[in-house]
Amino acid sequence: MDAMSNRRRPAITLFLALVVLLFPSFIAAQVYAGKPKLIVIVVIDQFRGDYLNRFHDEFKGRGFRLFTDEGAWFTNCYYDYANTKTAPGHATLGTGAYSDGHGIETNEWWDPARDATRKVSSVEDERYQLVDVPANVIPANLPNAQPGALKYLIGSSPRNLRATTLGDELRLATQGKARVFGISLKDRASILPSGQSANAAYWLEPSSGQFTTSTYYMDHLPGWVHAFNAGPRRQQAAHDALADDTNQFFEQVGHMPAANSYELDFAQALIQNEHLGQNGVTDEITISLSANDIEGHTFGPDSPQEKRMVLSLDHDLDTFFAGLDQSIGLKNVWLALSADHGVAPVPNEAAALGISAASVNMTDVDAAINAKLNARFSPGNDTQYLLPDPDLPYITLNKPAFEQAKVDEKTAEEAVAALVSEVVAASAPKTPAELPLQHRLPPAPRVQAVYTRLQLAHAQLPPSEWGRLIAHSYADHGNWFVMAILDAYQIQANSAGGTTHYSPWSYDRHVPLAFYGAPFAPGEYRDRVAPVDLAATFAALAGVNHPSASVGRVLTEALKPANAPAIH
Repeated sequence: MDAMSNRRRPAITLFLALVVLLFPSFIAAQVYAGKPKLIVIVVIDQFRGDYLNRFHDEFKGRGFRLFTDEGAWFTNCYYDYANTKTAPGHATLGTGAYSDGHGIETNEWWDPARDATRKVSSVEDERYQLVDVPANVIPANLPNAQPGALKYLIGSSPRNLRATTLGDELRLATQGKARVFGISLKDRASILPSGQSANAAYWLEPSSGQFTTSTYYMDHLPGWVHAFNAGPRRQQAAHDALADDTNQFFEQVGHMPAANSYELDFAQALIQNEHLGQNGVTDEITISLSANDIEGHTFGPDSPQEKRMVLSLDHDLDTFFAGLDQSIGLKNVWLALSADHGVAPVPNEAAALGISAASVNMTDVDAAINAKLNARFSPGNDTQYLLPDPDLPYITLNKPAFEQAKVDEKTAEEAVAALVSEVVAASAPKTPAELPLQHRLPPAPRVQAVYTRLQLAHAQLPPSEWGRLIAHSYADHGNWFVMAILDAYQIQANSAGGTTHYSPWSYDRHVPLAFYGAPFAPGEYRDRVAPVDLAATFAALAGVNHPSASVGRVLTEALKPANAPAIH
C-alpha cells in the first residue's frame, strides 16, 4: 500500500464516524430493513386465548414466556367469522383472509361434483396419493399391497385453497428460492397454512405414526424423513404416551403431550436437513401442534388434563426455541404464536354453574326435520331431504331430492330454516305443570339464528358485527344449505361426550396472537386484533405482497421505531 493510501485512511475513518454520529437513524433503518433468515409460525390447535393468562405464572424458561415476557403479546385477538374449525382457521392464518376469501368453510363437506356418497375433506385429493407409506397400509391400487388392503388411499393437496399464503408470497418474491414447509399431525393443518407452492407439507400416517406427504409435493420422501421415521423417536413417543399398540399411533399417542415433543423434534430435523435459514432469503415453516385439540375435545378447557398439556408444551417449546437459537440464532428468526380456534366448556360443567349450556343431538333433529319436510313436500314417502352426518354450523340439503319434488332452492332452504328452531326447541325438557319449583330446571336448547345459503350469497344479513361474522363464513361448493347457530354454550352432541367448537361465540373465536423478533417491541397489547393480521404484518415487514385475499392490517403498534436497537 502506498503512502497516499495510508494518509487517506484516517480521513475515511473520520468520515464514517461522522456519518454514524450525524445519521444514526439511517444506519439503524438499514439494520431494521434486513429480512430474517427464517419465519416460524407456531399454531396450537384448539388453544384458547385466555390460556396464556391462566397458566402464565407456572410457565418456565423461554417457551410461552418468550412471547409473553420478551415479545409482543396481543391478549384481545378474535377471529372475525363464525365457522371456527381447524381447516378454516389454518387457512385464515396462512392467507390473512376468511372463508369468503380463501374458500375453506369447514373441515369436510358434501361436494356433489366429486362424490355423491360421502363428504370430502378440505384437503383430500383423489388425483394424488400418499408417499412411501408403510407396507401394512399400502392400498390395493399400488404395488406390494397386502391381502385385504384398502381399495385406494387418497392423497391430499391445497386444491380447495382459493388464495395465496404468506409462504406463497415469499416463494413468488424470491423466484422460488425461499423454502416453505408445513408440519402437523393432521394433513389439513400442515397443508392449508403453508399454501399452494410449499416445498412440502408433512403429516402423520395415522396407524404407524410415520410422517408422510403426497405426490402433489414429491414422488418419494427425502432420505432424512426416512431416517427419522426409522429411528427411535417414534417408539419413544409411544413409550412416553404409555401406548400399548403402536399400530394405532394417532389414536393412542396423538392426544398426549408426547405427540407435541415428537412433532417438534421432526420440525427441528426438517430445519436442519432442509437447511432452513441458510439460503440467503427468508424461509418459512408453519408448525401446527394437534395434540391439544384431540385431548381438549374429550376433557374440555378447564380440566386437569388441559393444564398438563399446556405446561408440558411450555417445556417442549422452550427446548425447541433453544435449538433454534443454537442452530440459526433467535436474532435471525421471526416467531409468531396463534391458534386455529378456541373451544366451549363441557356443557354439563357449565350448566352445573347455572349457565344455559346444553348438548343437542343433531341426528335426531335432522330426522325430525326430514319427517316434517316429507309431510309437506311428499306425503306418505320417506324421501331423504337432508344429507346425512350433520355437522354444525351447516345443515346440508339433498338438492336432487328437492328438485325431484319440484321445490326450488329458496323454498327448500326457507323451509328447513323455519323448522330448525322449531325442532330444537321441541327437544327441550318439559317444564313441570306445578309451579313454582324447588330446584333449578335444566337448560333448554335454543337456536339463536338461522341463515340460508341464498342469504349468505347475496349478503342479506344484519348490518352489524354479527352480520359480518356470518358473511365472512361463506363459501360455495355447489350445495344448498342453511347455517344454524345455537345459543351460547350450547353445542352439537357427540357419542363421546366432551365439548367442541364451531360457533361465532367469543370463546370459540378467542385465540392468542404473539410475536417475537427484531422488529417487535416487547409488551402486552390490549387493542382488539384478529388472526388475519399475522400474515399482513409479516408480509409488510418482509417486504413482500400481502397474500392475494388478505384483509388483515399491519400491527404497527407492536413495532419498534426504526432507530431501536436490534435483539442480541
